[in-house]
Amino acid sequence: MGLFDGHPFHRIGKLPIYVFAEINEMRARARSAGQDVVDLGMGNPDGATPAVVVDKLTEAAQDKRNHRYSLSRGIPRLREEICKRYKTKHGIELDSETEAIATMGSKDALAHLTFATIGPGDGVAMPDPSYPIHQWGVVMADGQQIAVPMPSPEEFLGRIEDLYKKPGRKPTMLLTCFPHNPTTQCVELDFFRPLIDLAHKHGTMLVHDFAYADIVFDGYEAPSMLKIPGAKDVGVEIFSMSKSYSMPGWRVGFCLGNSKMIHALARIKSYLDYGMFQPIQIASIIALRECEAVTQRNAAMYRHRRDVLVDGLGQGGWEIEPPRGTMFVWAKIPERFARMGSLEFAKLLMAKALVAVSPGIGFGPEGEGYVRFALVENRQRIRQATRGIRRLLNE
Repeated sequence: MGLFDGHPFHRIGKLPIYVFAEINEMRARARSAGQDVVDLGMGNPDGATPAVVVDKLTEAAQDKRNHRYSLSRGIPRLREEICKRYKTKHGIELDSETEAIATMGSKDALAHLTFATIGPGDGVAMPDPSYPIHQWGVVMADGQQIAVPMPSPEEFLGRIEDLYKKPGRKPTMLLTCFPHNPTTQCVELDFFRPLIDLAHKHGTMLVHDFAYADIVFDGYEAPSMLKIPGAKDVGVEIFSMSKSYSMPGWRVGFCLGNSKMIHALARIKSYLDYGMFQPIQIASIIALRECEAVTQRNAAMYRHRRDVLVDGLGQGGWEIEPPRGTMFVWAKIPERFARMGSLEFAKLLMAKALVAVSPGIGFGPEGEGYVRFALVENRQRIRQATRGIRRLLNE
């Protein structure tokens, strides 16, 4: 018997098979064979980072002082700048020293915050379906995942309230994300009030993943949870520059709000990393200061792509409600194909239409019966995708 035979690594052994892997492998094989696959699977923004930000990175990288270790919680000016943005955009006052930390994207914030604050058996309630790190970050931290079905935000809220009425131990943390990945559902500010009340009453931590704060359409404005009085007493909000500023590979995010939770995240990160490469942080300051118009242009770009996809699929009889936010379209599988399940339907789209999508089951049991399109190709490519899908639907 080998050294590791029969001894699965403790945390890795808890993780499920990565259901997106089959689609990724099919896509790779098709492209190796010279086939033109339109990849609408992973939510990987395709836009260029603003030139002024790239120029600042290049300039800062020439200074050898920026080559040294940085601060794991982010340089002061970067933390000050995100606090200024929250004040300007949301009217929220934040202390850059105690209520803000820079992270290596939102995944870093989400995963390491749970490691810092969740103990063995602690329950974390979240929507089902959910972005995978929301679910499995909790499991890796030895917490208990409490997946709450979310047909709609209102039904999710009602089920959360019912959860607190039941006898027994209450959730240690509530984790939400609006605009929501993958379902694209959106809420108004008042949605958060009952959650904050429950958190105050039961000593629950709140975490709101606000990665799609700026990717909104049709007059909708996404509310920050921190705008509710008392929110900072119980929770934090996580913001990412990936989608808003077309900076996914830069890995720049923030965790903002409750000082004790921020301190816990800062403490664990001090053991794990020395922060982002300092020129990236300096360039990110320029993005926050000078590139607000870019966030609006990006939202308009995703809206146009949404319209092309929804209209194109509608011409084939696949009717989908246009989302008001995120860079995704969440689509119920057409009735004719429903019995296949989301993974097999996604494989069919890959094989017959040369379009890669994410199967809903990868986001949790309640995601079954849906697929997620990521709006990460230009409009011409999305039209190509809808033509291929229409041919499949009309066979």
